[in-house]
Amino acid sequence: MIPVAVVAAVVVGAVFVVAGAAKLVNREVWVAQVAALRVPSSLAAVVPGVEVVLGALLISQIARGYVASMAALVLVAFTTLILARITQGERPPCACFGGWSATPLGAWHVVRNAALIVMAMTAALA
Repeated sequence: MIPVAVVAAVVVGAVFVVAGAAKLVNREVWVAQVAALRVPSSLAAVVPGVEVVLGALLISQIARGYVASMAALVLVAFTTLILARITQGERPPCACFGGWSATPLGAWHVVRNAALIVMAMTAALA
């Protein structure tokens, strides 16, 4: 039987790889979306690469506890940004999956990220 922590790491890893790759594939859309989110361009430039690397490490189970903790922190940062924009009455596109995510920010994004945070912490602590 596969341990829950392994499954959780692979799921979060897959989400990170897909999200990062989607941003890299359509970089122009990603840049426009993060500008609407008011994320500094210097920070936004590294996000796709960080997502792909963290995701690949999670999928391969390399330093799972440490990497899953880092993924959880990244997700907390993303969720904080989403909540800040929503509470300020702003609902730009999510940008979570680059050009694939044009849905305006909403409660669903917070719920999804909360579930991913729980999975990342499960991968880190189990």
